[in-house]
Amino acid sequence: MVTRGAATQDDVRRHNLARLLRHLHERGATSRSELVAFSGLNRSTVGVLVSELAEINLVFEGAGSAGQVGRPSLMVQPVAESAIVVAFEIRVERTIVALVGLGGAVLLRKEQRHRRNSYTPEAAVRNIVSLTAQVLAKAPDRAAWVGVGVSVPGIVDHTDGRVMLAPNLGWVDAPLGDLVRDALMAEFDVCPSVVVNNDADLGAIAEYARGVGIGARNLIYVSGEVGIGGGIIIDGRVMMGAGGYGGEIGHMVVNPDGVTCRCGARGCWETEIGRDAVVREAGLGGEQVEVEDVIAAAEAGSRRAEEAIQAVGEWLGIGLANLVNLFNPEVIVLGGHLRLLLPRVSAQVARRIHFALPAAREQVRVEVPALRGDSTLLGAAETAFDALLSDPIAVFEDSPHAVAS
Repeated sequence: MVTRGAATQDDVRRHNLARLLRHLHERGATSRSELVAFSGLNRSTVGVLVSELAEINLVFEGAGSAGQVGRPSLMVQPVAESAIVVAFEIRVERTIVALVGLGGAVLLRKEQRHRRNSYTPEAAVRNIVSLTAQVLAKAPDRAAWVGVGVSVPGIVDHTDGRVMLAPNLGWVDAPLGDLVRDALMAEFDVCPSVVVNNDADLGAIAEYARGVGIGARNLIYVSGEVGIGGGIIIDGRVMMGAGGYGGEIGHMVVNPDGVTCRCGARGCWETEIGRDAVVREAGLGGEQVEVEDVIAAAEAGSRRAEEAIQAVGEWLGIGLANLVNLFNPEVIVLGGHLRLLLPRVSAQVARRIHFALPAAREQVRVEVPALRGDSTLLGAAETAFDALLSDPIAVFEDSPHAVAS
C-alpha cells in the first residue's frame, strides 16, 4: 500500500508539471496567480512545481510589465534556449527546416528546393540528416534536443510514422518514421522522439494552439500546395478516423467531369484548386511557376490569369460549403497558396458558403493563418515537443545536451 501510494503521488506531480509547462509553452509568460487559476492547485503547490521546472532551467521568473498599480507580479515564462526541436515540412518541391525553442520561438529557419520526380523517401531522409546537422550546429549551448517533427503531404500511420500514400510525392508505403530514426541514430549516436504526421493535421494543430483558432473548439485547416489536405479538430481533438487516415478532403469529388487526379479518381477538389490547377488554367507552365506568379500576372492585366483565379474561387467556395455542412466548424483556415488567393476570391467564397445550411454557416468564419506560411512547420514542432510536455523532468534529463558546437 505504501509503495502504490508513493507512485500515485509521483504520477500526480508529473501530471501537474506537464500541465503547467504545456500551458507556459503555448501561452507564454504567466503569473503564478494565473497558473493557480488555470490549474486549480493551491498557490504553494504551484510554487513548488514552478521551482522544480526552474531548477533545470525550463522556466524562469521575472518581473511583470511596468505601469501597473503596486509591485509588479512575478511572471513565469519558458526558456526558449533550454529545450529545442528540429521541425521539417516536406513539400512536393522543397523541404523547410526550423530549429524551434521551448515556447515556440523559431531560432533558425531555412529552405531547400528539390526536384519533384526524384525526391524518394531515401533522398528525403538524407536531406533530413544533413539539415539536422546544420541547424543543430547553430543550437544554443547546452540546449536539450527533445524531438524531431516531420510533416508530409500524404496519408500517415500515426502509430509508426509510415507514409501509406503521398500521391504528389509518388510515395507508397514508405516507412519514413523508422528510416528517420535509424538515420539520425547512425549519424548522431542518439535520437530523440521522432513524430511524422500529415501536413494539414499539423497546420490545424498549430493554428488551434497559437493562431486564429485560439478559443475555438472546432476548426478545419485546409492546406494548399500541389495537393489539398484537411486537418479537422472537433471538440478540441484532431479527427483521425478509424485508421488515422481521416481528413483527406482534397480527394472529395466535386466535379465528376473534371480531370483525373493523381489518386486515380476524377474531379477531386485538389484538381480544381491545387497549385497545378491554378497554374494550368492561367496558361503558365513549369515546376518553378508558383501561384504568386499567377497573381502577379493577373495584377499585370492578364485576363486568363484573372479568370483562372476566379474559377478557383468558385470551386473553393463549393468545397468549403460542403465542409461547413459536414463538420459545423467555428473556423476554417486556408493555408498555403489558398491564403494568397482568398483576398481576391472572397466574394465567390462567401456566395457559395451562403448556400450551406443557415445554422452552420452563421457560426463559421473563414480566415488566413495567423502563422502565415509556417502553420504546418510549426505544427510539426508542436508535436515534436509532446514528449517533453508530457513528462518534463524525465524527458529533459534523458535528452542529449550540448548539441551546439
